[in-house]
Amino acid sequence: MSIKSLVKKLTPEFLLKAYHYGLALLGAVWYGFPSGKLIVIGVTGTSGKSTTVDFITRILEEPFDAAQGKHGDKVASLSSVRFKIGEKEWKNQLKMTMPGRFVIQKFLRQAVREKCRYAVLEVTSEGIKQFRHKFINFDTAVFTNLSPEHIESHGGFENYRKEKLKLFWAAKNIHTVNTDDENAKYFLDVPAHKKYFFEVQLEKSAPEKRMATDFNGKINWIKDKDAHITAENVAHNLSGIDFEISGMHFHLNIMGDFNVYNALAAISVAKAYNISLETCQKALEKVTGIPGRMELVSKNPLVVVDYAHTPEQLELAYKSLAPKSLVCVLGSCGGGRDKWKRPVLGKIAAQYCRDIIITNEDPYDEDPLEIMEQVAGGIGEHKHSIVLDRKEAIKKALEFTQPQDAVIITGKGSEIWMCLASGKKIPWSDKEAVIEAVSGAKA
Repeated sequence: MSIKSLVKKLTPEFLLKAYHYGLALLGAVWYGFPSGKLIVIGVTGTSGKSTTVDFITRILEEPFDAAQGKHGDKVASLSSVRFKIGEKEWKNQLKMTMPGRFVIQKFLRQAVREKCRYAVLEVTSEGIKQFRHKFINFDTAVFTNLSPEHIESHGGFENYRKEKLKLFWAAKNIHTVNTDDENAKYFLDVPAHKKYFFEVQLEKSAPEKRMATDFNGKINWIKDKDAHITAENVAHNLSGIDFEISGMHFHLNIMGDFNVYNALAAISVAKAYNISLETCQKALEKVTGIPGRMELVSKNPLVVVDYAHTPEQLELAYKSLAPKSLVCVLGSCGGGRDKWKRPVLGKIAAQYCRDIIITNEDPYDEDPLEIMEQVAGGIGEHKHSIVLDRKEAIKKALEFTQPQDAVIITGKGSEIWMCLASGKKIPWSDKEAVIEAVSGAKA
């Protein structure tokens, strides 16, 4: 156990909270409360946050009406994938989706200095728990979806959801909610000046999804049709996703039909700021991929890298590659957290993949082989192997690959570090490991 972990374990909870809150206040004071000079949009949920942040950023940057000289706005954005201020962007190398208080406040001040109008931030439950969202003037809160994650850290799913809800309490002006998620009702109950809703229209309409609740739980039928964004006629394949909104056709040049929800979240934000569907359409059609999110790294053989690390994410990623026969490199879950999902991930892999290779991910202070055995426990008798070295696991997956197959590597996405015991980190990239393995196989 690292010194940092030991200190955290021995420090009383109230002192930890005071420490984190104090840092949040000090960071805001030090950098002059910069968020007050920006329109800040916070995106929270279990999955899709980084992609949604990217989509929102691209839409806000897209020229409104070139004929009338209305150009896109200057935007700053922060996610687990990257930092961006205007045209300058750089990788998030912190191994932390939502950085510390001083880092965020400094980032926001830089955005102000660069004359950005908007700041789009990925907001996590762990970050909220440590008050990293405090003293940031959120104008809009976006809810993508919710499924069990960080359960051990929060002490239960309800506590996890409560942390997410705090972003909505912090953002008083605009809320946008995925009404296809069963947890939507909790986010709808938080009061806001304006509310926007998005869903995917299936064959059978669900009228109960076309309603909102006020703070007192009273049901109100939505009268403003512009506040409800619905995707219809959704179709997807390995080359992209097509759908319609109010008769307008949209095409995303990325894999994963679940990305429709991320696009809808971004479009609902755009509607809240009076940005047209035409502008959204143009911006989203330019997206060719998000690093580490269903990222196509090789076409021959077909190899995809994805960040999926929850049961729901993993199943959606596998489904997106149908009807391909799947060879999967399964990340074995980070050490010290969410141990419950290890056999669950193994079970899902057994349902969708022909060959499974379990490998190391971020073991931290746990025994990596023990973690991998726990994942294997959910696979049962299905064909699988355990390969400790992640690079070797990727090479082995390519050896199994046939022309009709797809290799999918999950768990780390675009992360650039592998975290080992005693706080040690080593450089890592799934994408670079794939490129090296493919080049070696073709040599």
